[in-house]
Amino acid sequence: MTEPAVSRPSGRPAEGLPGLLDELRWRGLFHDATPGLAGRLATGRPLAAYNGFDPSGPSLHVGHLVPVMGLVHLQRRGGQPVLLVGGATGMIGDPSGTSAERNLLDRATLEANVAAVRGQLERFLDFSGPGAASMVNNLDWLGGMPMLDFLRDVGKHFTVPYMLAKDSVKDRLSAGLSYTEFSYMLLQAADFRHLYRTLGVEAQMGGADQWGNITAGLELIRRSEGPADGQDLAHALAFSLLLDPSGAKFGKTAAGTSVWLDPARTSPYAFYQYWLEREDAEVGRLLRFFTLLDQTETESLEADQARHPEARPGQRKLARDLTGRVHGEAAAAAAVRVSEAAFSSEPIGDPAVLAALHEALDGFTFRDADLRAGALAFVVGTGTFPSNGEARRTIAQGGLSINDVRIAEPDTPVPAPLAGEWVVVRVGKKRLRVGRRAG
Repeated sequence: MTEPAVSRPSGRPAEGLPGLLDELRWRGLFHDATPGLAGRLATGRPLAAYNGFDPSGPSLHVGHLVPVMGLVHLQRRGGQPVLLVGGATGMIGDPSGTSAERNLLDRATLEANVAAVRGQLERFLDFSGPGAASMVNNLDWLGGMPMLDFLRDVGKHFTVPYMLAKDSVKDRLSAGLSYTEFSYMLLQAADFRHLYRTLGVEAQMGGADQWGNITAGLELIRRSEGPADGQDLAHALAFSLLLDPSGAKFGKTAAGTSVWLDPARTSPYAFYQYWLEREDAEVGRLLRFFTLLDQTETESLEADQARHPEARPGQRKLARDLTGRVHGEAAAAAAVRVSEAAFSSEPIGDPAVLAALHEALDGFTFRDADLRAGALAFVVGTGTFPSNGEARRTIAQGGLSINDVRIAEPDTPVPAPLAGEWVVVRVGKKRLRVGRRAG
């Protein structure tokens, strides 16, 4: 059974759905919406809305958290989130936001990915009780659709110029776009209409780069379902794209790797540390995007951050809240302990903390022969330094310690392993490596 997430909302905001867009605007999540959505929300009647997720991998990453939090706010205010995983469209590939055609996956792989993604989403959304979130897989209705039926029932409603005008298509034409990916827009439109017909889903949500695909679904519903006394049958809501300070898509580490929600891909410690290392200028925006703190709480944290930036209160709250939600309370508490140990001036003696650091950081293994070789040979042979010269300079400057013993000379003996198994190497104040005895 999935452990409940931290900060699960205890009740819905008093104004319910009519206040949804205002909250999204305050949080910076709102990018655009169709004109009729505000009026539909103002009625206060329950609204089902969906967001699609690509199951091309076994894990979501932190870049997916923007639409996930949009669904969280919808549910908190009395709406019903519907999560569509693209078991069918995952076999096609969405050209939006990509520079090359994606690899096509087989059904068994996609099914495994879908199951993994659901477990991650259950950390954020309630799948039971009133307004329960539901998950659907478009392979269930697109997988068996004959091609002629698709062309007759969906393709006839769209002209080629209409499709070519979409940014997701225009941006890829010069580099080459297969007919397979070109058809993605029509498949997503068919999804929206299917959910509108079968589940009463009236709105599609997604990132700003999905606007073209989302509005294609509105067009299909308008053309095939007929007018409704001048009222819009369906609506669209786009969320802001979150960029890092360099202007690149948010969610990458300094090494360029994605920060995943799967602990096997990004450990709870590394996940926690990613948020803890956010720049001061980002913190207010990230607290608004990714926590459920209200305006008063957020502004109080921002003021505290301005007064005591060295204490990083905003980053600590953000990192603790999100790590608890994604990985559970126990993993979040352990990540805090490990982080504090890694950056403390106090010696690290707890084998459990050392094991976590070895896994999360630049861990290495060593043998008894490495220990006997002396400090210089040890740190070069186990990869802390690329050359003897660089290691010697660091030692001369007093910047190397092993097991919290300052190394003063290159031939200083390596201190005995902690608990008979661990060696902690510190280079200056910021670099830490943990070695484990081989075998």
